Amino acid sequence: MTQPKTDPRVLRTRKLIMNSFIELSGKKEFKDITIKDITTEAMINRATFYYHFEDIYDLLEKVLSEVLLVNLNYDTYENDELNEEAFVRIFTAITNFQKSLSNRCHRGYEDTIGRIIREQLEIIFYKMLLKQNRREHDESLKITSVILS
Repeated sequence: MTQPKTDPRVLRTRKLIMNSFIELSGKKEFKDITIKDITTEAMINRATFYYHFEDIYDLLEKVLSEVLLVNLNYDTYENDELNEEAFVRIFTAITNFQKSLSNRCHRGYEDTIGRIIREQLEIIFYKMLLKQNRREHDESLKITSVILS
């Protein structure tokens, strides 16, 4: 029987895998990192890895999304209004995120990184717009958040 995703042991193991991947990405390019490298670094078996992630690309996406949200200080944006100051803070956070990745990710993954950034920005902008425009039609706010991202 599988543990629910909220089980602290599951969350700890997932974090351990992600941290091991981040550690390895400081030593090797993404294209050279194997599942075996990650499982060895995290001291887990392959089955445990595949319980948490579909493959190494799924891991890359989850790690990038989480690191981006930390860089964006996501919690502060949930209560913020969408104004010039917020745009500047978001832009600065994304720039710092991109810089931190520049030495770690192989050039071929720029599209993946760009897509993850757009998806996360879309969510953040949508929540900010929704908070400011409760009477506005939901679909128009989604379209606006896509354009902004």
